[in-house]
Amino acid sequence: MAVSALYILDLKGRIIIARDYRGDVPVALAERFVTKLNELEEAGKLSPVVCDDGVSYVWVQHSNLYLLGVTRSNVNAASVVLFLHRLIGVFKEYFEELEEESLRDNFVIVYELLDEVMDFGYPQFTEAKILSEFIKTDAHRMEVQVKPPMAVTNAISWRSEGIVHKKNEVFLDVVESVNLLVNTNGLVVQSEVVGVLKMRSFLSGMPECKLGLNDKLLFQAQGRGSPNKAVDLEDMKFHQCVRLARFENDRTISFIPPDGNFDLMSYRLNQNVKPLIWVEATVERHSRSRTEYLVKARSQFKERSSATNVQILLPLPPDATAPIVRTSQGSAQYAPEKEALVWKLKNFPGGKEFLLRCKFSQPSVSAEEDGSGRMPPIRVQFEIPYFTVSGIQVRYLKVIEKSGYQALPWVRYITVAGDYEVRMV
Repeated sequence: MAVSALYILDLKGRIIIARDYRGDVPVALAERFVTKLNELEEAGKLSPVVCDDGVSYVWVQHSNLYLLGVTRSNVNAASVVLFLHRLIGVFKEYFEELEEESLRDNFVIVYELLDEVMDFGYPQFTEAKILSEFIKTDAHRMEVQVKPPMAVTNAISWRSEGIVHKKNEVFLDVVESVNLLVNTNGLVVQSEVVGVLKMRSFLSGMPECKLGLNDKLLFQAQGRGSPNKAVDLEDMKFHQCVRLARFENDRTISFIPPDGNFDLMSYRLNQNVKPLIWVEATVERHSRSRTEYLVKARSQFKERSSATNVQILLPLPPDATAPIVRTSQGSAQYAPEKEALVWKLKNFPGGKEFLLRCKFSQPSVSAEEDGSGRMPPIRVQFEIPYFTVSGIQVRYLKVIEKSGYQALPWVRYITVAGDYEVRMV
């Protein structure tokens, strides 16, 4: 991709910041951008990429600003959009909030940043931590000759050299979110597992980390067959620190981690997920104005596991009055702002079933109008520590550093509810 120029405009289309990298798109074309945008909005054809008279405008809006990249070449529009979002992140790291006032107060730093993040229209460095090492916000520091950090002059832009920690540790959280939809007949119509490997790295020097998973393709490549515990991961996305060529070759996840928190990788599994917490609601209408719910919640995972922070949101009519609730476990409270009854269970062991009974009344007029109208779905929230739906396992996590120190790796598994809904009859 090669961007001709970058502009930051206010909502009226006035240019606040302009940086021309290639000199092939005049400023007058950028001034026409907002007019063109308004025309497309009126026609209902608004998009993040606007083409006009041989010029492509790629833009994003943030607060009261437009960030605009213009080009005459056939660029990868998604890459330009990603770059603009990264640029927003850099500005926010420097100025806390990105808005017109913060740009005008710091326009010298803005131009310095624009010179570093892009060179002749090609993106360079968008890591705010690295940029902050040699572009200082303190004017007195800027007078001192500052050498560019090693991260700018080598291939590892996400980590600086010379990092030292008293205790070398790395924490890895395997977090899986379960998205589930159950229809009124009790059938699972949609289910998927979305997983993220979240890492916190506190390692000195330039460590090399190697991570091994029970990857089905890895076992097959090694001629070990396909064990029952192997997992077939789909839609894998990696942090930029992972050596993709190495992964493609032998399925080894090898990387030099950034310092601090980051998402190492994400994955998805389109598999038939058995509902971990099954919720069944029976609605009994004793009269036009009196209704009773009988709700059964059953955990369908192994007894050795236990769900925590369980919340079951049972929708009630907006005009429900004086609900009377009894539960066999936990507590339930009516939340009028959510138009729901919130059933909370601090601990829900595997293989258990709990009951809730709720009676409430409605004004008879509105009850007649509602008839048998469909209610919103029941929403379930939970966390199950030390448990994964997919069965993914970290086989090893090695840390190798030339100084030879011993690092402590910590691995934790947790399953949480994503979009977990059960439709009511």
